[in-house]
Amino acid sequence: MLATFAAGCFWGVEATFAKIPGVLKTEVGYTGGDLPNPTYEQVCTGKTHHAEALQLTYDPDVVSYDKLLETFWTCHNPTTLNRQGLDVGTQYRSEIFYHTEEQKRAAEHSKELMQISGNVSGKIVTEIKSAAPFYRAEEYHQKYLAKKGGFCH
Repeated sequence: MLATFAAGCFWGVEATFAKIPGVLKTEVGYTGGDLPNPTYEQVCTGKTHHAEALQLTYDPDVVSYDKLLETFWTCHNPTTLNRQGLDVGTQYRSEIFYHTEEQKRAAEHSKELMQISGNVSGKIVTEIKSAAPFYRAEEYHQKYLAKKGGFCH
């Protein structure tokens, strides 16, 4: 099954999710915008309306979508609009792109639970939208932190 998340710099998001047993494949790219086949440079302008995102394939018999959502909420700050840490711009927004109605319901429910949990201070600004076309980022972005070391978040 597919899952798609935007949570700031896609390098760190990919490195976080790649460690989860049951995540079979990860790809970073761009989604949620207007321009087909955007480049990194175009997305960085903010004019494409794309988010840096992670699309992953997972085995639901090994890892649940709910577990992936838990990881999503804890790997970034969902209360900051269009920024994560030093990264600022609409491409760094917090967004869940659902692929099924079941994922939509699970995402909405998990957002409600996170908001009332006391684990975040402030209003969650994460949007939940239907999956849009996903454009794979340039090869040098794929598994960037695994290749270069370090961390993003």
